[in-house]
Amino acid sequence: MIHVLAQIIVKPGQKEKVLEEFLKIVDQVRAEPGCLEYGAAVEIPSGIPVQPPVRENVIHVIEKWESLEALQQHLQAAPLQTFLQQAGPSIEQIVASVLQPVGPSVY
Repeated sequence: MIHVLAQIIVKPGQKEKVLEEFLKIVDQVRAEPGCLEYGAAVEIPSGIPVQPPVRENVIHVIEKWESLEALQQHLQAAPLQTFLQQAGPSIEQIVASVLQPVGPSVY
């Protein structure tokens, strides 16, 4: 299993537009072969001491894939390419961490 924690850093004032475009593809991506989880989240203040200041211009994407191959296919698939085409002008940068779980799992 592969986990992906991605950050979409949006241009000022563009967060809602990017979220709108992202939400259009969620169901299609979840139907892709090997997709176990795919969704967006935004930062909220929690009062937890280790949390850095909330970044209003960041959308986090939380993904789980059966394999690295499934993730690689997703990156070339039409839904993501459509999102990037539609939302691209509103995005400053996308960064991602691709992770492999270690140890016992609760799944």
